[in-house]
Amino acid sequence: MTQYSLSEYDYNLPSELIAQEPLKQRDASRMMILNRAKKTIENSSFESFPDCLEKGDLLVLNNTRVIPARLIGMVEGKEKEAELLLLRKLPDQSWVCMVRPGRYLKPGSAVLFKEDVRARITGHAEEGLRIVEFDCSEPFEKMLTRLGQVPLPPYIKKEVEDPDQYQTVYARENGSAAAPTAGFHFTDDTFTRLDAVGVEKTFITLHIGPGTFQRVKTEDIREHVMHREYFSVNEETAAKINETRAAGGRIVAVGTTVSRVLETLADQHGLVHSADGSTELYIYPGFRFRAVDAMLTNFHLPRSSLLMLVSALAGHDLIMEAYRMAVAEKYRFFSFGDCMFIL
Repeated sequence: MTQYSLSEYDYNLPSELIAQEPLKQRDASRMMILNRAKKTIENSSFESFPDCLEKGDLLVLNNTRVIPARLIGMVEGKEKEAELLLLRKLPDQSWVCMVRPGRYLKPGSAVLFKEDVRARITGHAEEGLRIVEFDCSEPFEKMLTRLGQVPLPPYIKKEVEDPDQYQTVYARENGSAAAPTAGFHFTDDTFTRLDAVGVEKTFITLHIGPGTFQRVKTEDIREHVMHREYFSVNEETAAKINETRAAGGRIVAVGTTVSRVLETLADQHGLVHSADGSTELYIYPGFRFRAVDAMLTNFHLPRSSLLMLVSALAGHDLIMEAYRMAVAEKYRFFSFGDCMFIL
């Protein structure tokens, strides 16, 4: 079927539509509304989002917090710059990292940073990643606050004025190398208005890795393999989701990360179970959603697994038509861009 061909998930995006900075007012973004049942596309604004929901609906949000996970140093004994991207902390306090240049950073090598901080490569991890131990004279997190940088996506060329601009207002759990950007549009006022409607909220945690920005490269999209990402869903959140479904309310996922976690944990009846674990779930057309009824999401890169995920929910043809309209209407794309509500 053509929906499994990579070329079917391409679209022409003028570079000037890639948002380079956030809006001064988070909730002032535009919002495109896709109605799956009616096959309709409507231009709106995020300020109208609470009006799209009903009493008894449940918002599920990802409360991960981006850490200054990018470290720049020098390969010990060589005149070569090195970059480490922290992805996951291990029980022994070492880290799984993406490293560059990989050919110089093999087990036994080291990277030197300012303030006499030294990182030693101790082993290989999955998918070309490395296990890294850090030697510093103070708690690691304190050092990281000074020496680390917020790892902005590669398509954002402009530095943010304030690192908190690349966080959601509800970010709590440190650990992400990227932000759950569908949540950027929310403000305290948004939640006050949702409370007034009778819409509740709950949180999961999924720490996002750089795989989220990687394009699919296999011509048959079914052959793509997702990066593993780690999540936590507590008993209270699972219970609230299941109670909402039992009462006839909708489960509204804020972002693709929430969708992947809920669908990873949902059983055949749509019940979600609490767990701390990891997911490599790859969602593309043909996937049957069991837990998610509606989704708020940003506009995604061509040929990305995230574009395939939203195509699985809304249908390939409707999504691609929506993206053509978004380009024509000059929506702002990607992390700091506008959003889409699929219901």
